[in-house]
Order: sequence, then structure tokens, then C-alpha cells
Amino acid sequence: MLWTLLTWIVLGLIAGAVARLLVPGRDPMSVPATILLGVIGSFVGGFLGYVLFDKDFGEGALQPSGIVGSILGGIVVLLIWRAVGGRSRALHR
Repeated sequence: MLWTLLTWIVLGLIAGAVARLLVPGRDPMSVPATILLGVIGSFVGGFLGYVLFDKDFGEGALQPSGIVGSILGGIVVLLIWRAVGGRSRALHR
């Protein structure tokens, strides 16, 4: 259980950081917010992968395609966050 949680945190940090690097512009996020972005992006990427390619968790959780899906999901979440005004609210605090 602890190993799973640590894996989620590390992969969330990597996916969130790469997503932030790939999307142009400045995002004032803390490290925990970046981890959360990556974890939510992993769920979004996993859902999109299941819907588009009919793949599920039983076929393996830690695969290169899953990491790429996490990064793409993180990009989608970051763009949605910016679209609903999360970026402007974060800058005015």
C-alpha cells in the first residue's frame, strides 16, 4: 500500500512537471499542486486510453504508454484549469 502511494506521488510529480514544461506560459504552482496535477492527469489519461483504445488496468499499470497518457492527461487538466480561470485566480492571491 505504501509502495503504491509513493509510486503515485513520484509519477504524479514527473507527469505534472513534464505537462507544465510542455504547455507554454507560467503557472505558479507549488510542488504538491504539481503532484496533484500529475495524479489527476493520470486518471484523465487512463480514462481516455480506456475509451479510445479499450485498454484497462488488468493489462499492466506501469507502461510507457501509461506514462505518456499521464502526461497528456496532465496537459488536458492544465489547459482546462487555465480555461476556467484558475491561472488568473492564482496570480491575484
